[in-house]
Amino acid sequence: MSTFAPMPDPPYHAVIFSSQLGAETAGYHEMAELLADLASKQPGYIGAESLRDSRGYGITVSYWRDAQAVLGWKQISTHLMAQKLGKARWYDHYTLRVAQVERHYEGPEGR
Repeated sequence: MSTFAPMPDPPYHAVIFSSQLGAETAGYHEMAELLADLASKQPGYIGAESLRDSRGYGITVSYWRDAQAVLGWKQISTHLMAQKLGKARWYDHYTLRVAQVERHYEGPEGR
């Protein structure tokens, strides 16, 4: 994804997933595309922003209407399968954070 996700007025939730890919990446990019498409069809999904550098470090922030929508996404069977594959095969390390966004600004003019 190379554009800013469209944001509603806060509050909403952000799931921040930072990861370092390991040497084994077979199937990873296809799964990432599948998950992005699947997430976009889930109730409460707002959008996502994702980047990965040439050394395999990446960060994806997905935005959700509320905590219930985040929990719903967590239980999707394809997402659960991808989590298992990520832990077993693709990631050397990852960090997941869930946050409630209380305010946001856009620019360049800012607030």
